[in-house]
Amino acid sequence: MPIYEYEHLDSGCELGKIFELRQSLNSEKLESCPKCGRPVKRLISLCAISTPKTNSDLKNHGFTKLVRRDNGIYENVTATGKESRYWDARKPETMPDLRSKIGD
Repeated sequence: MPIYEYEHLDSGCELGKIFELRQSLNSEKLESCPKCGRPVKRLISLCAISTPKTNSDLKNHGFTKLVRRDNGIYENVTATGKESRYWDARKPETMPDLRSKIGD
C-alpha cells in the first residue's frame, strides 16, 4: 500500500504541518485531515524507480541513451541496426530512429 504525503492548508495539528498516510491506490485523496478535520492537499512526492543500469540493459529494453561528447555531438551508446553511432544536432539525418523503438 502506498504512502501519501498531505499538507495542511493552514497551521498543522498534532500530525504536523505535513503528514504521511497509507492509502490504497483506489482510495480517494483526502480533502480534510483525519485528525483535526481541517483542509489538506496531497503533495507530489519523490519515488524510487528501478531502471536498468548498463548500456546493454537499456538497449535490450528498447531505450536510447545519448552521451554528450562535444558541442552538439552526442554518442548513441545504445545504437542498433541502421542507427548512426553519433548524433550531430545540426544534421537531422543522424538523429536516433526513435519510431522503431516506440510501440503501443
